[in-house]
Parts: sequence; structure tokens; C-alpha cells
Amino acid sequence: MFENYQFNYIFSGNTHKPLIIFLHGFMGNTNEFDQITSIVAEDFYCLKIDLPGHGRTQIFGSDEYYQMPNTAKALMKLLDKLLKKLNLERCFLIGYSMGGRLALYLTINFPQYFTKVILESASPGLATEPERLGRIKRDAQIARKLSRIINPEDFTLFLTNWYSQEIFGDIKTHTQFSELIKQRLQNDPKQLVKSLKMMGTGVQPSLWSKLKTNNVPLLLLVGELDPKFVEINKKIQREAKYSQLKIVRDTAHNIHFAKPLEFVSVVKNFLSAEF
Repeated sequence: MFENYQFNYIFSGNTHKPLIIFLHGFMGNTNEFDQITSIVAEDFYCLKIDLPGHGRTQIFGSDEYYQMPNTAKALMKLLDKLLKKLNLERCFLIGYSMGGRLALYLTINFPQYFTKVILESASPGLATEPERLGRIKRDAQIARKLSRIINPEDFTLFLTNWYSQEIFGDIKTHTQFSELIKQRLQNDPKQLVKSLKMMGTGVQPSLWSKLKTNNVPLLLLVGELDPKFVEINKKIQREAKYSQLKIVRDTAHNIHFAKPLEFVSVVKNFLSAEF
């Protein structure tokens, strides 16, 4: 199965420091955390990976290889190979939104690889069948819009509307918002459709029932202005052992973009602290 994946990934930072893996959100790529990795370059060795359907990662074969369980297995084969090269047994893991959902899946199913994990604006999926069916229907509507995109102008309009959603707060007023759009435009809308259909929240395996089994220290990071995910992560904290909740004031879903310095401060404190 591993031969069906050609992951694009980038290392940066200090090779003599602890390794952190960064998993981007939907429509992101290896550039998602560039600002963060540049800030922590002296203190960590950073690995950024393009997830299936994003950036320069290529999938060979049927659409099933975009699904979360298959993606997770392939990622762990890659990570196992890279850790052996680096003479490491474990590493830190940070995932944002879709990447956070995947990071939680990896943590629960492959805990031996991770020392501590940070989940930014993430969820364990949807607990009930009606919720999943409703989300699949909504994602299908989004997928249809993406599939109709034929030029950069169409894609730019789609992205502008996407970031008008309430969970993103006032992200469109950010001074670097145009740069964010440029990064998103590097993706192929047709590949994003496959990611959405195969690894969207509605189709991913629900992890709610497995939270109690977690033994890896978790930092649940959410923005104060993202009430939906604040409530989700309060529930996660009640269910998951060894979890901490941090609510960042005056920000919404994309914390690392809106408040990079605060994001780095919170991350460093968590990774360096005794748990």
C-alpha cells in the first residue's frame, strides 16, 4: 500500500533538537506552518508534510487511498523510516483542523511514536449517524463547487467565500490574508474534492469512544471566538486522559496564523513542561 503514496515533505530547523511533525488543515500544504517553523527553528527540527489531495503529494490508485485509515498507515510507514534515519524513537506532533483530526487518529492508533501532541481547532469526528450523514451532504455541496472551478479567479472567489465562515472570525482583515490565499491557490481543486469526500469529518471514523484509552499528553488548543470548537474541545478534555485545554483569547479557528507568537509560546510551554 505504501507504494500508492508519494509524500512531499520538507525538513527545517535544528537537526540536533527534538523533532516536531506539522500536519496542515484542509486546503493547506507544507507552507501552512512556515511562520511557526521559522520562529522555532533554533529549538526544534521541523517536518512539514503535504497530506493526500494537497500540495505536491501524489496518490497512485483508487480514491480509497485518500481515506484517513489508509493515509494514517502510510504516514506511519514514512515516519518509521524517517525516525530510523534520524536515530529517534519518538517525536512531537502538531495538527491543525483536518490535520488535527488526523493527528488525533495517529495518536490513538500509534501512541508509541509520540511524546506529546498538540491539536489545534480539531475534533474526534462526529458521534452519531445523523450527524455524519448531514455533514456528508454538506461536504458534497462544497465538493460540487470545487469541482466547477476552472481558473484561478474562480478558485480565489471560492476561497474568499470559504474564509467568510463564522469559525474563521475576522481572518480576512489580517495583513497576511492575501498571502494565505496565494498558498491555498497552490492546491488543485480536483484533488481537494477527493480529500473532502474521502477524509472529511462526515466520513472519518469517530474517535469519541476511544478518547478514554489515550495515554499521550494532549494540548487542546482553540480560539475564544470559535465557540463550536471550544465546546467540542471541552468535551474532549472531559473524555481524554492526560489532556489540557487552552483557549486563546481574541482569535478564532486558525490560531497559528492569527497569533503566531502566542501560538509558539503556548506550544513551547506545553512541550517543555512536566506532565
